[in-house]
Amino acid sequence: TAIMQSTARKNELPLDKMCLVCEVTKKATREEIPAPPKDGAYTHGLYMEGARWDLNTGTIAESRLKELYPAMPIMHIKAVTQDKQELRNLYECPVYKTRERGPTYIWTFNLKSKERPSKWVLAGVALLLQI
Repeated sequence: TAIMQSTARKNELPLDKMCLVCEVTKKATREEIPAPPKDGAYTHGLYMEGARWDLNTGTIAESRLKELYPAMPIMHIKAVTQDKQELRNLYECPVYKTRERGPTYIWTFNLKSKERPSKWVLAGVALLLQI
């Protein structure tokens, strides 16, 4: 919510009309990021459970064998007004603190997908802060 608040104040927009957008970069480490973003924040250290992120297509993909919790690339989280939010070809991916779901829920990130969202729901795909 801090990202939404600062963006709303900076651009004189109503906070209740803001939402977060998650853009997954192709960068894997913090050292590859030269400077902070103009808007929003970069985040790293998340892991995906139930699937993996495909850097080539920029979408969620099937898990690889024996790869239970692949690390996510650096993500750029920024706030936009709800009318500018892309809603097609997205999976509403829950973010949890740990593998124990439910009480550790934090937020939902919309991640790009070529598949229907129901596929990832049935696979139990989620992002985790720690494994």
